[in-house]
Amino acid sequence: MTAPIRVGIVCPYSWDVPGGVQQHAGDLAEALIAMGHQVSVLAPVGDGDHERPPYLVSAGRPVPVPYNGSVARISFGPRIAARVRRWITEGAFDILHIHEPAAPSVSLLACWAADGPIVATFHTSNPRSRAMAATSTALRAALEKINARVAVSEAARRTLVEHVGGDAVLIPNGVSVRRFAHAEPLPGWPGPGGSIGFLGRLDEPRKGLGVLLAAFARLAPQRPGLRLLVAGPGTADLSEVPERVRERVVLLGRLDDADKIRAYHSTDVFCAPNLGGESFGIVLTEAMSAGAAIVASDIPAFDAVLDGGRAGTLFRVGDPTHLAEQTAALLDDPQRRSRLSRAAHAAVSAYDWDTVAADIAHVYETVLTSTGYDRKGIAGVRLDNGPLSTTLLRRGERS
Repeated sequence: MTAPIRVGIVCPYSWDVPGGVQQHAGDLAEALIAMGHQVSVLAPVGDGDHERPPYLVSAGRPVPVPYNGSVARISFGPRIAARVRRWITEGAFDILHIHEPAAPSVSLLACWAADGPIVATFHTSNPRSRAMAATSTALRAALEKINARVAVSEAARRTLVEHVGGDAVLIPNGVSVRRFAHAEPLPGWPGPGGSIGFLGRLDEPRKGLGVLLAAFARLAPQRPGLRLLVAGPGTADLSEVPERVRERVVLLGRLDDADKIRAYHSTDVFCAPNLGGESFGIVLTEAMSAGAAIVASDIPAFDAVLDGGRAGTLFRVGDPTHLAEQTAALLDDPQRRSRLSRAAHAAVSAYDWDTVAADIAHVYETVLTSTGYDRKGIAGVRLDNGPLSTTLLRRGERS
């Protein structure tokens, strides 16, 4: 990079609620700052007392709305739009990086308000996205102002192409491999009877906790001492777990970052039983960085991250019997778990933020060069250039 860049990153979802887009935006900000760039992140922020990073700027309080099969906490309206415009003006950014521009939140508002170089990242993987279909007209108007589009996976790229058209460069979600690689297990874990781990939102059906609980109900009676570690926000419904083994489901609630890393190191088998709607799988790359032996549903995004099953075991999505069988096989074969752990740690290097952030910074530099932007720190000149051709931006094809 020839000189530091002033980057404004826009995240549409509430910063206070765990989610892949929020985590991606925060990790990217930290990686870019470590590279010497100046970064500000705009996102909806609630009234909680969670510690906020210095680069975060509140766009206003979020409100929950149904969105793409989940509940998104977003901010929208005239007051929010005014805050977005003020943040863009005062930030004097060289480039705006807008995540999920289709989301009816601050991302779409930023697309409408901005008049300088824009990079947009698409995360959503949903071929039946009613939200994206409903906003396609407004989104197409916004896309005319976007100079480069990034998709975090082939599934996300396909969703974009089917609903909006055009194309995007593929740059995956990142993970700080070093941060997750070493940690002490949580006290008392994994334990002599074996343990299975789950991290995710407990009351969101598509995360698949119900499938895992059904599988555990099949495994636990025959395996005295086997425990299930469950971490994440929300309330878990344990009614389908037999009472005699229910106490072996340990609910830890939402963990801070340090304990989340320790949780990955606290289980013999880590499970990602998601039912769909995932464009990538950050939880997988975190577990891979920790060297976990993984069993995951065979949805396309997870199959891609786990290299077709070479870096983790796949089971038929939504099938608790098959999940129980695959998990039992791993619990009974420590040598196979070790092989999968090594394969996972090797495969995850491609997703390390050192690599991913460098690819994204290369997109920024290419956009600035292609648009002729003089980088005086004023993102106020309307560019007439169309979206940047992605053929020169694909990973491994840097000029």
